This record gives sequence, C-alpha cells and structure tokens, in this order.
Amino acid sequence: MSSLLDDAAKQLEKALGYITISDDARERLTMPKSSLVVRIPVRMDDGTLKVFKGYRVRYDDTRGPTKGGVRFHPNVTLDEVQSLAFWMTFKCAALDLPFGGGKGGVQVDPKKLSRMELERLSRGYVNAIADLIGPEVDIPAPDVYTNAMIMGWMMDQYSIIKRSFQPGVVTGKPLSMGGSLGREEATSRGAFVTLQTLLPKMGFKDPASIRVAIQGFGNAGSILAGFLYAAGYKVVAVSDSVGGIYAPEGLDIPSVRQAKEETRALKAIYCQGSVCHIKEHATISNADLLELDVDVLIPAALEGQITAANAERIRARVLFEVANGPTDYEGDQILEKRGIQVVPDILVNAGGVTVSYFEWVQNRSGLYWSEAEVNNRLDERMAREAHCIWEIAQEKGICLRTAAYLHALGRISTAMNAQGAKEYFLGTAR
Repeated sequence: MSSLLDDAAKQLEKALGYITISDDARERLTMPKSSLVVRIPVRMDDGTLKVFKGYRVRYDDTRGPTKGGVRFHPNVTLDEVQSLAFWMTFKCAALDLPFGGGKGGVQVDPKKLSRMELERLSRGYVNAIADLIGPEVDIPAPDVYTNAMIMGWMMDQYSIIKRSFQPGVVTGKPLSMGGSLGREEATSRGAFVTLQTLLPKMGFKDPASIRVAIQGFGNAGSILAGFLYAAGYKVVAVSDSVGGIYAPEGLDIPSVRQAKEETRALKAIYCQGSVCHIKEHATISNADLLELDVDVLIPAALEGQITAANAERIRARVLFEVANGPTDYEGDQILEKRGIQVVPDILVNAGGVTVSYFEWVQNRSGLYWSEAEVNNRLDERMAREAHCIWEIAQEKGICLRTAAYLHALGRISTAMNAQGAKEYFLGTAR
C-alpha cells in the first residue's frame, strides 16, 4: 500500500506533464526540508506521567517561512504530517502567499484530556520544537482539534522561551493576543467565495436549485453551511463524526447549528425564537452522505474519504474539497473519468492560511485591520486565484486539480531557479 505522501507525489507528477521545470526544482520537491519527531512528557492530573509523540515538518521554504497547522488526533502519523506539509507548500504558492509549507501534529485524543492537561501538552509541544519555529522560520496555526486557546498557549510558551513578546510565531490566536478579525470564519468564507466564483462557470446559475451535501459539521463545515443557507442554496444533508441527517427539501441550517451547539447532536429541526420543532428527516451515515444524489458534495472532515472503493458510487456533479486530501489519487482518477468536477483542497480551503498571512502581517507591522478589510482582502484574493486556475484548466483541457498544481508550480519553480539552477551554472539558461 502506498503512503499518503506517495499518493500526493502522484498528483504532482501528473501536473509535471504539463510544465517544464528545472531538474533542481523537481529534485528539491521530492522530500521535505526537515521532519522532526519529538516526545512530549506530560504530568497528568492524577500524578502519572504520559509521553506523547509529536511531529513538525517543514516541506519547503523557498518562497518564505513555512506555514501550517498543528493537529491533535490519535491517528496522526509522520506520513500524514509530511503529506499535509507538501499540500501546504502548493496551497501557499497557489494563493501567492510568501510562505512555504509546514505542518505539525501530536498523537493524542484531546477529548480524553482535562483542560489543564491539554495546556501542559500544548506548552510541552512548543518546548520540544522551539528551535525550529519562529516568525521568520516556521509558523504554526490551528488544525484538527486545535483552536485559538491552544494557539494562545503556544504563543505564550514561545514568548517565555525567547523572553520577549512574539505574537507572530503562531496564527489563529485569540484577538486579545494579536489574533486577526475574520480568522475564525476564514476557511469557510474562502470556500464559499471559491464556490460562488466557479459554480456559475460550470453552468450552475440559481442557488435555490443547487442541492448541497456537507460531510463534516465542525467549525469549517458548519460555518460554510451557514453561508450557503444564507445565500439561498439548498443544503440537504450534513454529518459529523457520529453520523448525519438528510432532508431532500433542505435543512434549516441555523436551527441545526443551534441544536448542535446545545446538545452536541445533529438534529433536523426548525426553531422560531426559543421554540424548536423536529423536522422529518432521514438518519444517514457519513458513507451514505458521500453517495447522495446532489449537485455539490463538500467533504469537510478528514483525508481519504473518497477512494477507489466508493468513487464509482459518487453521484454529485461537483466536489469542493474543504478538508485536506479527502480524495485519494485512485478515487480522483475515477471521478475525472466519470466527468465529475473536483475543485481541489489547495484552492478551496486556502482561506484559513490566507487570513493567517494577514494576521502575521498585522503582528509584524503592529497595525490591525477591521473585519471588513480582512474579508475584502480575502474575497479578492480567493476569487482572483480561483479564476486563474479555472482559466488554466480551460486553456489546457485539464482538470482543476492539475491546473491548481500547475499554477503553484510556476511560482515555486521560478523562486527556486532564482536561487540558481543547473542551467545557470552550466551557462545554458536563456
């Protein structure tokens, strides 16, 4: 069985068939710049000591300091973190951000930790990787099961180590510690702008007639569902880690979000004021949701959800990848052969890292922007790059994923060549 990183490399290799880059650039992209494995000892509330395995990978820093989230999850592996850092490299380049790609993770089930244990773990992780991060080196951010509070602990710990206030070492922090307005909704907002930009180009005109299913009702998925509902789209199904709900006539998303926040369970309800009524709906699994007959499918959970095992049964006309790597290489090939459009993660979910860039800029300048200014800058950049990627796909007759990689590769290889490549040193460069 190929690793997740091998799978990611196949996506790159496909794009390399449509662009000429230097041998130097090709060689440098075959492996991460650095991969760190650490152990993090944590004193538990009952007095016992537990040691957790952690990772931090910097894939490439040619275009700037590496940038990428930290996830706390029991199934985190080095292969997964390297793959996510690889995707971040191309994501940052696709959005023309002055960053390379990085990623981190800790092998832990955070739901089993108390808040004090979680703080000790977060600070211990920073202690272990402090020599390899910094505002001009590598900048962590939130990811799966990490949030603004955890980023605040990490920033504070790094500042303690450096004996100076260092807000730019992480992004996604609380506002009171140098965070940016608009960051919490950035991934969802960026996905929504991408969807709004590309669906009309695909022939979808009327939001009210567009049926949408969203796998993953966490922060990104639930906020995106809210944006879509407010814009008139018919969100017919949503799911979380336990299962999902489906109502062909559409769900009342604000009420579903309210029920989720109050009961931690997905319920198809309609609320008017404080009075809520259960609506008729079907209970479905995550696997069932992926195979619904809808116009737009949005995988917003974890990677590897659409594979050779189920790609033939996907009935959506378009996929927008809000999760990182939800479609593996084999599944992607099947979807492409079947004519199902896939809008790739390195574009769709880039709103988060884009506003993280804005946060980093604000930290370094000491000048902070209004939420409207942050949102306007995000909307403009997402729409611009989505349009560019669409045009590349149309011009070359290729899928949007390959077009996105081509778009990013052009920027990465240009930066690498500017440092000197074989052609320059042999005097064959033109």
